[in-house]
Amino acid sequence: MITAPSTTDRYRTQHKLRLSYMPWLYARLKPAPREWAQQWQEEWQAYLCDMETIMLGKNCFIAPEARLFAEPGRPIIIGDNSYIAADCVIHGPVTIGQGVSINHHVSLDGGSKGITIGDNSRIAAYTSAYAFNHGMAPERLINEQPVNSKGISIGCDVWIGANVGIVDGVHIGDHAVIGMGSLVTKSVADYSKVAGNPAQVIGSRQK
Repeated sequence: MITAPSTTDRYRTQHKLRLSYMPWLYARLKPAPREWAQQWQEEWQAYLCDMETIMLGKNCFIAPEARLFAEPGRPIIIGDNSYIAADCVIHGPVTIGQGVSINHHVSLDGGSKGITIGDNSRIAAYTSAYAFNHGMAPERLINEQPVNSKGISIGCDVWIGANVGIVDGVHIGDHAVIGMGSLVTKSVADYSKVAGNPAQVIGSRQK
């Protein structure tokens, strides 16, 4: 005899999916759902740490639908109170500070030099940052080109809008804002507001 899922089971399945795509809701859970959600997260995070070179702080949320890959020597380090939403793909080395939110479908690849993200930064959906690049010498096929890596650093209290691209070698300063759809090819000063392709300074948070 097949037993239909209970209303509670169906509710939890849907609520888990909601949390995976909107993980900021995790911190707002009332005591009863928080109890089962925290157990769910503890089990999933323990699995990730067993399978990959991942170090997690306290009170993090990692969507099971996110894909985190961290071979030995390419760790992923995530600070307290940070969360990663569904359908992200993160390949170490990547270091994420405290209170960082990475929304759904973000892609981060640390190359060999790594990506660092400072405390309390926000990265919106469909943003991509790749800390490596291929050579383009005309006498060699693209798939035969050497790969180099300079690394990417993103400061504290940075807001990166949706669909932003960040290329290798870029440093984004503290408190900067990157407009939706921008392509960041050059470093960004503290407090700067930039937008466009390529991204250009359009203002300052201090004015």
